Amino acid sequence: MTTTSPAVERETLSTAQAINRALRDALAEDPTVLVLGEDVGPLGGVFRVTDGLTAEFGEDRCFDTPLAEAGIAGFAVGLAMNGMRPVIEMQFDAFAYPAFEQVVSHIAKMRNRTRGRVELPLVIRVPYAGGVGGVEHHSDSSEAYYAHTPGLHVVAPSNPSDAYWLLREAIASPDPVVFLEPKKLYWAKGEVALADGGGPGIGTAVVRRPGTDATLIAYGPSVPVALEAAEAAARDGRSLQVVDLRSIVPFDDAGVCAAVESTGRAVVIAEAAGFASVASEIAARVGERCFHSLAAPVRRVTGFDIPYPPPKLEHLQLPSVDRILDAVDDLQWEDA
Repeated sequence: MTTTSPAVERETLSTAQAINRALRDALAEDPTVLVLGEDVGPLGGVFRVTDGLTAEFGEDRCFDTPLAEAGIAGFAVGLAMNGMRPVIEMQFDAFAYPAFEQVVSHIAKMRNRTRGRVELPLVIRVPYAGGVGGVEHHSDSSEAYYAHTPGLHVVAPSNPSDAYWLLREAIASPDPVVFLEPKKLYWAKGEVALADGGGPGIGTAVVRRPGTDATLIAYGPSVPVALEAAEAAARDGRSLQVVDLRSIVPFDDAGVCAAVESTGRAVVIAEAAGFASVASEIAARVGERCFHSLAAPVRRVTGFDIPYPPPKLEHLQLPSVDRILDAVDDLQWEDA
């Protein structure tokens, strides 16, 4: 007997629109969800990601806060401890640093401190990374700070569909989630299936492009450039697999290792500085778990170990197709 699956509502949205839709749907479905932060109310945020939410749901559901990130985070802790599900915006990556004490000392530790009696269903939205010509304090890649803090989940979507579904899952989670939004992808468009169970959840990596010669591992803003590099390599006859982590914490060891073992070579790509980075941890995990399958040492293509440069120089800081292909060329092909 043949059955017909029900039609799934699909829309073409930008990443910013997908995040807005995720917030709107969560606000509509759950009266405990709140959206708060600097300029997220009537203005709709610096990037207009929260546009229209205050008009639709009122100033008690989506509202502006003082320009005090530590206060925003501390206020959200109190809200979450008292049955609400706050979604806070830090406006820019480096603006979040004043809130770091609250994040590390309270948000990440509350559930453990209370032996599980107090959950903190709290989402910290952080527009992050470069590629938009931002000045100092507007282009940091701060994921390593959060990933190194036990008690936090850390996710980074690379497309509108993941932006929608990862945010919906983050809001529903009983644990605090740092939701990293690549600023340069806010205007990238893609199809989003607006239905329950829209894709792999937090903690699951996805193969965005199959390949047999080497595996490119990326997340967030580095995924599109990895795909560009794979396309360029294909024109030269080399088949590169692209893995999108989606979730930094929890990390999909099984999925990543399966991908690397299928090719025997790996390059990790990330915008953040390379020293003591998420890219370092990925390379170490792959090296430990896939050692006997590797034909060459794991390579990394990252930002340089310097403060983020001025806008006219950021193209030199960010991983590029040429830098990725150079790393691939360095994977001991003479031994293949």
